[in-house]
Amino acid sequence: MLAIYKRELKSSFCSFTGFLFMGIALFLPGLYFTVYCLLGGYPYYSYVVSGMGFLFLFSVPVLTMRTLAEEKKNKTDQLILTAPVSVGAIVMGKFLALVTIFAIPTLITCVYPLILTRFGTVPLGENYMAILGFFLYGMTCIALGVLISSLTESQVIAAVLSFGVLFLGYMMNALCSLISQSGNLLTKILGCFDIYTPMENLLNGTLNISSVVYFLSLTALLLFLTTQSIQKRRYSVSTKHLSLGAYSGASIAIAIAIVVAVNMVFGEMPSTWTAIDLTSQKLYSLTDQTREFLKGLQEDVTIYVIVNEDDQNTFLGQTLQYYEDSSDHITVEYVDPAINPTFHTQYTSQNISLNSMIVVSEKRSKVIDASDVFQTSYDYYTGSSTITGYDGEGLITSALDYVTTDHMPKVYITEGHGEYELSSSFEEALDKENVEYENITLLNLESVPDDAACLFINGPLNDFNSDDKDKVIQYLERGGNVVVVVPMSESDLPNFNEILAYMGLQFANGLVVEETQGNYYQSPYYLFPTINSSRYTIGIYGYSYYYIFAPYSMGLQITDEAAEGMTYSTFLETSDNSYAKMDMSDLQSITKGDEDVDGPFQLGVEAVKTIENTEEDGTVTSVDATMIAIGCDQIFTDSADQVVSGANRLLFTNIMGSFSDHEMSVSIPVKSYEVSNVLVTQPSLTIIGGLVTVVLPLAFLVIGFVIWFRRRKR
Repeated sequence: MLAIYKRELKSSFCSFTGFLFMGIALFLPGLYFTVYCLLGGYPYYSYVVSGMGFLFLFSVPVLTMRTLAEEKKNKTDQLILTAPVSVGAIVMGKFLALVTIFAIPTLITCVYPLILTRFGTVPLGENYMAILGFFLYGMTCIALGVLISSLTESQVIAAVLSFGVLFLGYMMNALCSLISQSGNLLTKILGCFDIYTPMENLLNGTLNISSVVYFLSLTALLLFLTTQSIQKRRYSVSTKHLSLGAYSGASIAIAIAIVVAVNMVFGEMPSTWTAIDLTSQKLYSLTDQTREFLKGLQEDVTIYVIVNEDDQNTFLGQTLQYYEDSSDHITVEYVDPAINPTFHTQYTSQNISLNSMIVVSEKRSKVIDASDVFQTSYDYYTGSSTITGYDGEGLITSALDYVTTDHMPKVYITEGHGEYELSSSFEEALDKENVEYENITLLNLESVPDDAACLFINGPLNDFNSDDKDKVIQYLERGGNVVVVVPMSESDLPNFNEILAYMGLQFANGLVVEETQGNYYQSPYYLFPTINSSRYTIGIYGYSYYYIFAPYSMGLQITDEAAEGMTYSTFLETSDNSYAKMDMSDLQSITKGDEDVDGPFQLGVEAVKTIENTEEDGTVTSVDATMIAIGCDQIFTDSADQVVSGANRLLFTNIMGSFSDHEMSVSIPVKSYEVSNVLVTQPSLTIIGGLVTVVLPLAFLVIGFVIWFRRRKR
């Protein structure tokens, strides 16, 4: 095989055809790379690959048409056919030589994503997965071209047939849709030769093992059929009798059956085994939160997707496959609206769009409209919209919890004391957590409502009056749960302080200054507190890239750690090198004064108080009052949350979810599609664009022409 490989490789480099192929295979990627990545600023090489699917329709026939057809025409194939070399070695040698010609420009394009890293953040995993898909697709096309070349003596016929078959493989998905929208036996058979869709499956940043197996197995089958084609001719040259294993329809049928069986096995495997999410944001795999939720799911749930299964959204379909593979209690069914247009009316009176989902259990159902799954931004200047986020997992996990939960917890949010209002994004997090919420004014109520799962006091700038204070404390005495966000205020708040003191807490009347460099961002007042392991920090603690941002914080202190009936757990704290600056009128100076209080301080603490009550019959019962105190009044705002890419909101949903009988939050933040565009300067654009579009392709063409011309003169 090695001798055949060297011979074919040398032949390709001594002719103009090989260099022509390499020049084309560098020019088109260079052109698309310049337009999309350098000029457009897109950091994804998949844009380049998706625009070049037609490349192989023209280039592969030119590359492969002479592989075996020319040898048959010139009768030189008889020298090989009668040589002591196995037919398989002949085919593999020729095939690998052609793949090497294709691999050279492909390896050169592997440098392109690295070039982009000079100009911004680039998701390398997704980029190289796109290049892998491109290479596997090209390799399969070459194997197909080699097979067709073995069937004829005419190079022209081989080129035309190769183009026609490759075109059918490229358009097969569209052709199947024309034959039947709902799918049938014929479209399933034809779909086996859809060689373009498996490449598309590798362009979204997921290592789809099924697609890789498809390309490798199809390539192996095509090479086997090529071997069988040559085998027939070889035996017609050397003998009049064919052995059973040399060339027979049975061996071809067995080979096809094996390839079909292998692909069916991988197609039926759980996507958790066959799909590896390589996206930088882990867009399509499930988070630890969802995996833990699914482990505890005990009720059967059916997710109806309103679309023909063949037309489903690829990304959403992959996410749903993850859910179905991760729990035996989840079933995904596709409902074709063309066949059953009124199916959704059983669950909603509203019109819903294609790819919408209906999550159904024995208790209740919830509709997820497809328009909510993808977040988009609209450009009013160009009139175009761009997908900026994917919320498939967040909406599905929330819906699963909603349809299986026994009751909906309710959070009451105090107002009337200058509290911060929750932004729409934090309200959306409560909705995803399936937590009902309502703003209340304690002054208008006799007590905190009995159905309160939690009372939320969000950074009051003004003090509570005595009655409001008593209502909060009485609620705690009943075993209530209170979340308190401490305000940044120089004013005395005696009644508010009494609420904290009831749970053994107080706050230092000064802003925390952090002197440990790794514990603040830009300014010593912009704190990155130390995160401790807690049920409130699940999904944050232990991840080196996650921080909690707490600007302008007031330090919390525990008045008596050993108080009877009290337990404390700190989940956010400052370093030992922090202190509380008492004079908040001068924030320009961070010099420590004599009156400043030394740290460390708690910035997030859970206080639990066991309260014993004696009933009229003498029975003693106990309840636990819980207070979660946060020392930063801006921590649950969009401006702080955006600094740490949603970690503050995750802390918020973990806290609120803890009062919903959730071991961890079921509110999954939207996964951002956005990676900042690369910014390529005009000089760099000119130099790099000219290099990849003109210089490299032209260099290969010139070298090939010079070699061809010299050989011709000889």
